[in-house]
Amino acid sequence: DMSKDAFILPEDFPQLQNDTFLRAARGEATEHVPVWCMRQAGRYLPEFRESRAGKDFFETCRSPEACCELTLQPLRRFPFDAAIIFSDILVIPQAMGMDVQMVAGKGPTFPDPLKEPEDLQRLQAKVDVGKELGYVFNAITLTRHKIEGKVPLIGFTGAPWTLMSYMIEGGGSKTFSKAKRWLYRHPEASHMLLRMLTDVIVEYLLGQVAAGAQALQVFESHAGILGPDEFEAFSLPYLRDIARCVKEKLKESGKDVPMIVFAKDAHYGLEALSQSHYEVVGLDWTIDPRSARERTGGKVSLQGNMDPCALYAPKERISDIVKKMLEGFGTRGYIANLGHGLYPDMDPENVGAFVEAVHLHSKRMVKQM
Repeated sequence: DMSKDAFILPEDFPQLQNDTFLRAARGEATEHVPVWCMRQAGRYLPEFRESRAGKDFFETCRSPEACCELTLQPLRRFPFDAAIIFSDILVIPQAMGMDVQMVAGKGPTFPDPLKEPEDLQRLQAKVDVGKELGYVFNAITLTRHKIEGKVPLIGFTGAPWTLMSYMIEGGGSKTFSKAKRWLYRHPEASHMLLRMLTDVIVEYLLGQVAAGAQALQVFESHAGILGPDEFEAFSLPYLRDIARCVKEKLKESGKDVPMIVFAKDAHYGLEALSQSHYEVVGLDWTIDPRSARERTGGKVSLQGNMDPCALYAPKERISDIVKKMLEGFGTRGYIANLGHGLYPDMDPENVGAFVEAVHLHSKRMVKQM
């Protein structure tokens, strides 16, 4: 009876059976390298397309049952070592009062984006996350029960700059010049908006942990359109604040969950990111694994970073690419993933080959150590 599920409480969760992902995140020894994929609950799965058919995207996000089902689908198919809750980074701008629509063939669209600093007055500065985003918390709690302890459940959020860039640009963009214009023309207003977003994000992540999330990932997807100075001014301080505030608050309640920061294309920020209170730094495919290890000096675990397009290769080739990647990263303090999300036209069989190759090669490497 699904109506009872709405009242499931975030307690008495089934015992976790596979903690490989959590141990790797903390840099502890594992028998094999854990693996999951960004967008593993996605359109590349026929069952995902079937579940989503004819339904509004954000309506799906607001249904705990739908999110739970979509989160569990890839686990039925592949032996992933972690699940990530099905949701979207743009639920935060929505919670702050902005209208966001998912337009077919175009992606997320804000009919009324922020244009000038006075538009900040339209935003709800103090957001009651329990009221506005409780549907995400319910989805996490329901999924924690239904996943039956198989693997840990990851919660996530968009980072302030990435959310700001959507809110001003009104959707995706090659240059994000409207959003970047704010950084140069309205730096004070930009910091004001980034601070507002940071405050909501911290509460949102704490709510996710209270609901049952066992790890958290912060997506700074648009880091790469910033230069090093802008990154240091408008992205990094807020990424650091998020991790620091979340960790301080969790400490008070005796909780501790590993946090992952994924700043796509911010290769110039690797050293700084490895000293930003996150246990794990996620990498895109443009970074060489060995150099990432050197530059982060063993301070953090690393996650990534196979080019998603490598999944178009034949399975034997995928196996070779994975082996080389594992040799570059080493098996300790490492979580295998792609350097970006899965694309809709990818073959699930090849995703399976990727997961299998990670497990097979890493088990051998660990044994040889």
